[in-house]
Amino acid sequence: MIGQDMVNQLYDCQVVDPRGEKIGSVKRIWLDGQTGDPLWASVHTGLFGLKESFVPLQRAEFHEDQLQVSVDKEQVKESPRIEATNDNMTDDEQAALYRHYGFGPQARGEHDQRQRSQQQPRRPGSSMQPGEYPGRGRDTRQGAGRQENTGGDAMTRSEERLRVGTEEVETGKVRLVKHVVTEQQQVQVPVSHEEVRLEREPITDANRADAMRGADITEAEHEVTLHAEKPVVKKETTPVEQVRLAKETVSDTETVSDTVRKEQVDLEEGREGRHGREGRRR
Repeated sequence: MIGQDMVNQLYDCQVVDPRGEKIGSVKRIWLDGQTGDPLWASVHTGLFGLKESFVPLQRAEFHEDQLQVSVDKEQVKESPRIEATNDNMTDDEQAALYRHYGFGPQARGEHDQRQRSQQQPRRPGSSMQPGEYPGRGRDTRQGAGRQENTGGDAMTRSEERLRVGTEEVETGKVRLVKHVVTEQQQVQVPVSHEEVRLEREPITDANRADAMRGADITEAEHEVTLHAEKPVVKKETTPVEQVRLAKETVSDTETVSDTVRKEQVDLEEGREGRHGREGRRR
């Protein structure tokens, strides 16, 4: 049983179903106007927490910073959408929630059975404050760490604020692929070759004997072999470098925007309610 003393602990806590599946986080608590007991929790659901659903706090338990409700996640996702933009909930809207979840206010225990006899009878079409069924109730939101006081000369004003975060998603895949390309190379190679030229020596006393050998006048020829160097091309495979894939994180800034709501407090003259003069919350 969730009591009045536990209300402040419920804000922003995680809501799970009986199987432990996460439903969302608590944003508002709706109280019974007669007893002050918590009746409903407004839970932000969805991927970015943009949807608002109502879950009953009857038979709910709070432990280890988690609120475990008695209804499952799918039932919450299919619950009626209540547009309580002015912190008002009609009898029909709350009755629709009770019908959807399959129980009524009598399931809240013996204490509520005694309190119900003191409440006003339900009037068709009458408007209800958050948590009211069918008497007068109030909504309490997270503000300065206190429940909203609507009975005195002050009330708590609340507003929505954006809470942004990041999630990691897969953007693509990269792989290293090696393939062969062909290119033309030119290399300068030094080469040499032999050439012939005529060299004439005069006959001296030192070589005269060798020169006089043989016939006096004859025809003769002498063959000389010439040599030259030619380039020879041979290819070999040589490792030149290693290539590996490395990742680095690059930080950037993106701008996100959304619509938020906030309450405004106005002074309204000439309205006398059961608890005296009231203001209007928008």
